[in-house]
Amino acid sequence: MQVLIVEDDVSLVHAVSSVFREEGFTVQESMCGDEGLYLAEQNIYDLIILDVMLPGMSGIALIHHLRSQGVMTPILLLSAVDAIERRVQGLDAGADDYVVKPVAFPELLARSRAILRRHGKLGDLGDISVGGLILRPKIQEGFVNEVPLRLSAKEYELIEFLLINRNQILTREQILDRIWGFDTDSGAGIVDLYIHYLRKKLTAQGYSDLIQTVRGIGYMVKGKADVPKNES
Repeated sequence: MQVLIVEDDVSLVHAVSSVFREEGFTVQESMCGDEGLYLAEQNIYDLIILDVMLPGMSGIALIHHLRSQGVMTPILLLSAVDAIERRVQGLDAGADDYVVKPVAFPELLARSRAILRRHGKLGDLGDISVGGLILRPKIQEGFVNEVPLRLSAKEYELIEFLLINRNQILTREQILDRIWGFDTDSGAGIVDLYIHYLRKKLTAQGYSDLIQTVRGIGYMVKGKADVPKNES
């Protein structure tokens, strides 16, 4: 899970980052609104933790901009002001939740998990399908007409990422950051290599055109994918 933390208090941003890393999250940090906006537009995160008062662009303005651009990444706001008006302002702008400083880390984690669950990013996911291709997250395997593709762990992560973000062009850099991590030593060429591996397995089952190359940019999967809700 990838988290972006946008906060200008050095000690707080490091403390929050440490807490999330201990929980198994991959964290990227920013200390001003303008840089935070750039990162949020260029990368795909599971959650953004965002301070209201920032150098440059404010947290509220950042949310307005992201939502106007169609970026719907879940956002949890942090603020030193515990006022109903401020909370309403943040939530109306498009934030998913609001935590008042000083931050209680157990509460921050609990609220973050709740947001991720609401957005289907935690817990058991239902099958993801495009035509006869079905991904089963519980066992991390893909099937075409019930024939297993026998995917490696990285191949599964890659095809799942492409299907969840169907009809959206994903750059090689976005894929590299998401699947291999921000601090990987691998270059973007490894993305092309794993796309080749996937295409070979998909072609053997009649799905040679599922993953499309966007020349000079990256890859995308076109089509309507179904993500059924979990049975209760």
